[in-house]
Amino acid sequence: MGRCRRSRRRAETGATTVRGDGAAQGRTGRSRAGAFAALPGIVAIAVAVVAGCAGPSAEIRGGRPGAVEEGNATYYARRLAGHRTASGEPYDPALLTAAHPALPFGARVRVTRLDRGAPPVVVRVNDRCSGGRKIIDLSEAAARRLDMMRAGIVPVRLEVLAR
Repeated sequence: MGRCRRSRRRAETGATTVRGDGAAQGRTGRSRAGAFAALPGIVAIAVAVVAGCAGPSAEIRGGRPGAVEEGNATYYARRLAGHRTASGEPYDPALLTAAHPALPFGARVRVTRLDRGAPPVVVRVNDRCSGGRKIIDLSEAAARRLDMMRAGIVPVRLEVLAR
């Protein structure tokens, strides 16, 4: 008799009890086993989303000529002038260089601004960037040619030209 009261009290307070068949019961007294039936489908969707967001394609990572990527571009701050890039050379704001999360160093990339009619600019990858909101960081000279100094972040299309 005491056991029934205790179980009822746990159900009233929201505590979970276990029935004789091993299924968990919550406040309503209904089994929670049905809630776990959808778990494999949810896991499959999560894996598909993560795989789709895994970053640059294999063509981009390999630096294959003709590979295309679209996203946002930013540019380096002037205060980074002289700092070493990931390739080992110092950053020079006057050169047409860029940082990309995956393209091989030395790859030449045509960067086209998508929201304006600015002519495209060809840059050489010599650094790495974190990705995230952007797909490329441009040097100050490249940013000026794309007329993005005031905007800061602009939509671009990258086309790999050569390694």
